[in-house]
Amino acid sequence: MKSLENITGKRIFYHFEEISKIPRGSGNEKQISDYLLNFGKKLGLECIQDGALNVIIKKPASKGYEKAPIVIIQGHMDMVCEKNSEKIHNFMKDQIKLIVKGDYIYADKTTLGGDDGIALAYAMAILEDNTIEHPALEVLITSDEEAGMSGAMAVQPHYINGKIVLNIDSEEEGKLLVSCAGGIRTKSTIPIEWLDKKESTKEYTLVIKGLKGGHSGMDINLGRGNSNKLMGRLLKEITNEIKLNLVSLNGGSKNNAIPREATAIVSINCADEKKLIDLKTKVCENLKKEFSKKDSDLRIYLLEYENSVEKVFSDDTTTKVVNLLYMYPNGVNTVSSEIEGLTESSTNLGVLITNENDIEFDSVVRSSVFSLREEIVERNKCITELLGGIFVTNAGYPSWPYKTHSKIRHLCKEVYSKMYGKEPEIIAIHAGIECGLLEEKLGDLDMISFGPNIIDIHTPNEHMSISSASRCFEYLLEVLKQIRD
Repeated sequence: MKSLENITGKRIFYHFEEISKIPRGSGNEKQISDYLLNFGKKLGLECIQDGALNVIIKKPASKGYEKAPIVIIQGHMDMVCEKNSEKIHNFMKDQIKLIVKGDYIYADKTTLGGDDGIALAYAMAILEDNTIEHPALEVLITSDEEAGMSGAMAVQPHYINGKIVLNIDSEEEGKLLVSCAGGIRTKSTIPIEWLDKKESTKEYTLVIKGLKGGHSGMDINLGRGNSNKLMGRLLKEITNEIKLNLVSLNGGSKNNAIPREATAIVSINCADEKKLIDLKTKVCENLKKEFSKKDSDLRIYLLEYENSVEKVFSDDTTTKVVNLLYMYPNGVNTVSSEIEGLTESSTNLGVLITNENDIEFDSVVRSSVFSLREEIVERNKCITELLGGIFVTNAGYPSWPYKTHSKIRHLCKEVYSKMYGKEPEIIAIHAGIECGLLEEKLGDLDMISFGPNIIDIHTPNEHMSISSASRCFEYLLEVLKQIRD
């Protein structure tokens, strides 16, 4: 493929392509953090890298903007690492292979990293171009946004002086984001009691795949299938008819993505083989009917397990795990009564992991109302503990409440209307971005979030519109040009 810069004629796509060569999954950000730091230093700008690998690059105001307020341009350096199961790709070391199809940039069967690589590309293009008119800038690129927002939690107030924030972490052009939900990660753990496998039994692998997945906040209202929950339903219907012992259960890879695949290895009596086949067929037919519009490629496979098995979950452990998986809250919990169509609270059971001594159920709970978030967490805790499990929470972050008065919102609306001849849509979303945490850390801020069209984020089908990314960059430049007081 020709370079994106040559294809598009835009410098922002040169930077996007360059950062796509650097592995930057959450928790693996040292290389991209150093790259950004060195980029700023080569430009002779003031640069800071803190202990959390956040990078701050400061650029003085252009001529005529010396008295304008300082503006923070903010995004995050990490990306969600998802791929199709058949794709060979090591996110720890392999670069993202970019593919252009018409107006869209895709990756090759992996997530693209447009969320939030486009923010880095925008910021770098502005920092290197001294012809752009702008106030003094503080570019703040945080780490670990996707896995827990620990970068934003670690931001040190004495490094930041700006009070206006342009967050570039939204995925719908023409929509100005002014509020978002808060969230918290939860983990339920069930201890495993292992028993010797009986000679009269046989092992099978159950596989659910072909689901669309999606962002666990913004797409949770679409009613797409959650492979982990569907596996729970499949196992429950099977165990209602025949005796089954689990050998392992795994599904999903990130709790901020709706899981697309799940696998269970089960042990049954040899005499029950036909019943298992019939039950799998029955459940598969029912689910394909139920999800014919939302997940038309849903598939369930039943395969003979060819490896040797010596140990299986005990009857008691199997029952507890299947029941917890079947009952665990998932999906939309409440809908906002103030903003039509906005999910107010939800849960996504994103990851199942079988370890040597226990099995983990990892989820993310989101809510724009703190008390509802705590209610869901308490419910998850009760279900877990009733079944003899251990429940913990971590990585909680606050919501970003709507502000009645906002100068930057008014300016952004005005600029958009003048550029495009129509009003932008003012929205709130059921997803977490760093604005709430930044305000908690830095005090009262005037913030807004926007970005280009990026579709199917957090999935291997993620793709970004080239024309939209170009327009949003021009819009960002015009907003900066208009910030004078």
